[in-house]
Amino acid sequence: MSLDAPPDWRGPSTDPADEQFGDVVEPTTLAAADEYDAVLLGEPYDGAVIGRRGAAEGPAGLRDALAGVKTHHFDAGPVGSVGDLGDVAVPDGPDAGDVAAVQEAVAETTRTVHEADALPVFLGGDNSLTVPNAAPLLDRGSVGVLNFDAHLDCREVRDGPTSGTPYRQLFDRGLDAYAAVGARHFETSTAYAEFVRERGGEVVTAEEVGDGVVDAVDRALEAVRGVDALYVSVDLDVLDAAAAPGVSAPTPGGLTTRELFRALRLVAADDRVAGFEVVECAPPLDVGTLTADAGARAVAHFLAAAGVGR
Repeated sequence: MSLDAPPDWRGPSTDPADEQFGDVVEPTTLAAADEYDAVLLGEPYDGAVIGRRGAAEGPAGLRDALAGVKTHHFDAGPVGSVGDLGDVAVPDGPDAGDVAAVQEAVAETTRTVHEADALPVFLGGDNSLTVPNAAPLLDRGSVGVLNFDAHLDCREVRDGPTSGTPYRQLFDRGLDAYAAVGARHFETSTAYAEFVRERGGEVVTAEEVGDGVVDAVDRALEAVRGVDALYVSVDLDVLDAAAAPGVSAPTPGGLTTRELFRALRLVAADDRVAGFEVVECAPPLDVGTLTADAGARAVAHFLAAAGVGR
């Protein structure tokens, strides 16, 4: 699968002391990805969304928001060494509706991205592409997923994959461990909660994150303790609707941005992290740029804690 060229990054500040992501992210290619600590890959697709569409514009919205974020973290220092591979050229027209075919087509690129000596950061796009984003890791050892999400996304695949089926699909392909962080009461069917429990998965609710971020993350990490590699997914609907209205399924009772950022820093410090994504950012549904801003800062916090650029 081909890649559309990455945009030119530019920080919007006129203060020369303000180093922003727009000043340090560099356009690159798959051949040169090894030169960076982390590489971004956009996935402008929302053909599998169950609810409201708009996530196809997520990569552009996240990039625009991230360009203006300063690179300095008070504890970790500045982030650097980030390349941008551009966007996957997702099939369009009639082929865009064949979600399984889109997943396989995208996997041609994500396999190559995972082979590079750089942390892949996928900018979604809808949650169905978690399958090609994480599946290549299954060929390299045991894998666990930490899913920051209001939902468990393990629906049965009936008339084809959707944004609600990725973890069922990954379990069917051999996923070893799973933990959902930030799941909401009354947002998941009993059958799917039982599916996760039967496979030894952990569900940490949004209320439990609110009771203590560190304990909540410890529980999630314990559920994936024995695996070789961790894949970390952030569906922005994990945030309360007030903080992230621009998603397919916004609901009340979610995480605060501060809780999410702290949780991500704790997870990103794990040496087993082998991939990260932010999905379901839908700029056409947003109030201003609230959701894109939250998603961009989620990326920034993750990269800082992962030691990118140090």
